[in-house]
Amino acid sequence: MRTRRRIFSAVMRLVLKCLRIGQRRRFWLTRRVEQLWLYGRLCLRSLFYNSFADSDAALDALFEPIYWLVDHVTRWFGVVFVVLVILLTSSVVVIVYVCLLPLVLRTYPIAWVFWHFIYGHWNLVMIIFHYYMAITTQPGFPPKSQGDIAAVSICRKCITPKPARTHHCSICNRCVLKMDHHCPWLNNCVGHYNHRYFFSFCLFMTMGCIYSSISGWDLFWEAYAAIESYSQTPPPIFSFRQRAFHKSIVYAWVLCSSVALALGALMLWHAALITRGETSIERHINRKEKKRLRLKGKVFRNPYNYGPLGNWKVFLGIDTKRHWITRVLLPSSHPPYGSGLSWDTPPCVAEQKTPLLAI
Repeated sequence: MRTRRRIFSAVMRLVLKCLRIGQRRRFWLTRRVEQLWLYGRLCLRSLFYNSFADSDAALDALFEPIYWLVDHVTRWFGVVFVVLVILLTSSVVVIVYVCLLPLVLRTYPIAWVFWHFIYGHWNLVMIIFHYYMAITTQPGFPPKSQGDIAAVSICRKCITPKPARTHHCSICNRCVLKMDHHCPWLNNCVGHYNHRYFFSFCLFMTMGCIYSSISGWDLFWEAYAAIESYSQTPPPIFSFRQRAFHKSIVYAWVLCSSVALALGALMLWHAALITRGETSIERHINRKEKKRLRLKGKVFRNPYNYGPLGNWKVFLGIDTKRHWITRVLLPSSHPPYGSGLSWDTPPCVAEQKTPLLAI
């Protein structure tokens, strides 16, 4: 009997011990699930950590992988785009010198030869100068030392103070002073220090393409008609050099006309922004700000708008009338007004403008 009781007591103790272990494990599993739930809820709430979180922030988070892919593709293909611009421009210049210049010297009056020689080379020099400067000139970056920077916000990517008109470029992976956009055709950001070079390149390239298209209009149609006659029976007799001449003329004219249309539209868009004292990024920001203040019965005033003429003077760096020639019609590497860290009224603008918000 005693032996049976001992065995029964041992079995009962073993059963109770197993029950306690099961309860502990069940409690641990329940606690673990609860911790995961609380952590997930905290992560979800962190997406709306302040009043600035809205549908735009949610869309940015959803499209972040796509942004990452586009940024890296643009970064790696920037050099390819620059080489492509150089090759296409060089091909047109070679065609002009090899095919058109001898024809002009033989058939045009001396006055027209002089005009084409002077204008064509001036336009070419302006294109090369401004494209080179736009590529090699840094757009401007905030200093790494925090010092006395007049910051208006904190960059969410760099976690550093941002001066006014400064924005973060995800392709360059740093903040850019007075950032307009990242241009893949320059493989560089367009900012405070190279904005004028970028616009001047667009302007003079458009002028050069329009000049080439108008000057080569008659030659284009003659070359195109000659190419169309290749399929006639019997085909006309053209030498290899003549066929190459016809195809080169058509290629150069189509390329110049296409670039004139595309780049001309871009140039006019940026000219409108400059006239209003805005950059491409500020255009979108100011539209949202106008709409927000309109609902509150207020009027938005752009503090960097000095009037159409004043905006162009500030952008081009015009102090005197002589500068319209030396700084606009001739190559000039003069720096823009200010450092890009603060935006005091430039000396070329006489009057102060209304503050940002005017009730």
